[in-house]
Amino acid sequence: MVQTPCPPLSDADWPVEIEDLREGFAGALNVYRTMAHHPALVRAWAPLRQHVVKDSALGAERSEVVILRVGHRMGSAYEWAHHVSRARALGFSDERIRAIAGEPEGEDGLIAGAVDALLDRRRLSLEEEAELAAAIGRLGVIDLMATVGFYSTLGYLLMTYETPVDEGVAAELESRPI
Repeated sequence: MVQTPCPPLSDADWPVEIEDLREGFAGALNVYRTMAHHPALVRAWAPLRQHVVKDSALGAERSEVVILRVGHRMGSAYEWAHHVSRARALGFSDERIRAIAGEPEGEDGLIAGAVDALLDRRRLSLEEEAELAAAIGRLGVIDLMATVGFYSTLGYLLMTYETPVDEGVAAELESRPI
């Protein structure tokens, strides 16, 4: 069995170039501990992460719909698990979460359809963009596209380097499967 060349870095192996980020977002999750093999990328990633994760025009709930759909479509077990946990913390029912992986209705369906269009066709048609903008605003549409790109990139890293789901999330989903 081949071992991953980029396992999550321990505190002892943490790069000095990003020591200031270790106690924040970068040291908190295995995804960023994996990404820490490339300190310059983690440093550059920080402001985009702040916008996409915290300051997006989508807001927390719509962002979770986007992220869950991206995680599901990419087959990223890490993103799916982490965002099932995060969606539950936001008050999503398990039924709603399961629907996002299937054929959701209403606004969730509109958002999931946009994610699918971006992943499948690499674009939204002008009609899709207009319908989405009417529902979530033009800034929301642009942030949706940025979120799809952001989480696709994370998915590539996570799946290539077989990053393990963080222990707390794994324990939560083991005790309370979706």
